[in-house]
Amino acid sequence: MSEPREPAMPESDAATSVEIPAITTDEMAQVDRIMADEYGVTSLQLMELAGHAVATYARQHFCHGDVNGKRILALCGGGGNGGDAMVAVRLLHAWGAHPQVFLTRDAGDIVGDAAHQLATLRAFDIPIEEPESPTTSDSRNPTYETTPTLLPESDLILDGLLGFGGHGAPKGRAAELIRATNAAGAQILAIDIPSGLDATTGDLGTPCIRAKVTLTLGLPKRGLREATARTAAGRIVVADIGIPPQVYERIGKHIPTGIFSRGSFREWSPT
Repeated sequence: MSEPREPAMPESDAATSVEIPAITTDEMAQVDRIMADEYGVTSLQLMELAGHAVATYARQHFCHGDVNGKRILALCGGGGNGGDAMVAVRLLHAWGAHPQVFLTRDAGDIVGDAAHQLATLRAFDIPIEEPESPTTSDSRNPTYETTPTLLPESDLILDGLLGFGGHGAPKGRAAELIRATNAAGAQILAIDIPSGLDATTGDLGTPCIRAKVTLTLGLPKRGLREATARTAAGRIVVADIGIPPQVYERIGKHIPTGIFSRGSFREWSPT
């Protein structure tokens, strides 16, 4: 594994202070509905934009512009957050990285947009570990035995376990992966919200991902403003996923003009 280095932030993004409002889980769901129902931008299209933002940020700021040969491990739940991570994995694979996916549930139990993304990863022969995938010589007792080894060897871990709709403490396979990930000491990029953190209240579940950077999509989630979120979220960066200001205005959120005119990412500090 390469020596971890502090992910860089473009000077233009870091130096210019812009007030960016936070958004609740319900408000973000409204935005998604408006985009689909009134503008014809489907959830699958938004997922592609989100995944592209994640892959681009990972390449630019964790891999210093070159992902060729980098070992990237994506932890994927079965919902939209996992689907975002899968899109990022596909793109990073295309750019020369060596990604691997760990799922929290059996592939057959994943439906909707995430199932579509999973099928695409399989078509590209990207390694995927399911909860029942045998990883030891005893196929009768399949486990995630490889997880403790793979996590610290990874150049970057993508947290796509639980999205902004997650509530309560993580359980089962997600909880196991969070504990192992935090113990590994590798760099973690949380997608939208650290898994285990309530996106609206900021309450920390046990366990909760401890990320180097949280790449929050569209607008920062309200829970990231809370003091409890600081240790889990790390640096918070807002990523553009193509939602225009007029859509946010519909739910009472004023977005400064040209917020992403100089780039797709803006560093964000809670006020």
